[in-house]
Amino acid sequence: MSEYLPEAVRKGLEEARKASLRRSSRLCVHDGDQVYRILRLWDGGFAIDADDAPKLRGFVEIYDGAKHLYQCLVVSSREEEGERVFEFKWSTAVADRPALDFEQTRDAPVALIGRSGH
Repeated sequence: MSEYLPEAVRKGLEEARKASLRRSSRLCVHDGDQVYRILRLWDGGFAIDADDAPKLRGFVEIYDGAKHLYQCLVVSSREEEGERVFEFKWSTAVADRPALDFEQTRDAPVALIGRSGH
């Protein structure tokens, strides 16, 4: 159906689609001091608007608003349908607390109660 629409109408629809994706998503990628809004995110990569996108390569971090989600290594990118699509070599979820070096049982006490008088 889109092949029957005038070029100006198709371009307007594409801009409206991109604007809607930007408003609905809080995800962004940080490359040093630069921040870019993510339009789509999946297991192996992410996409940002081609007009705003540099050709990222190397270490980047992905945030949801102020919450740090992932550290990623970007290895390739391509442009398709007005988006710059980036692929990960690896992506690691960021933990909200330090890793434990021992097994923690589910029924472990939360705190210890001291004896009175000692």
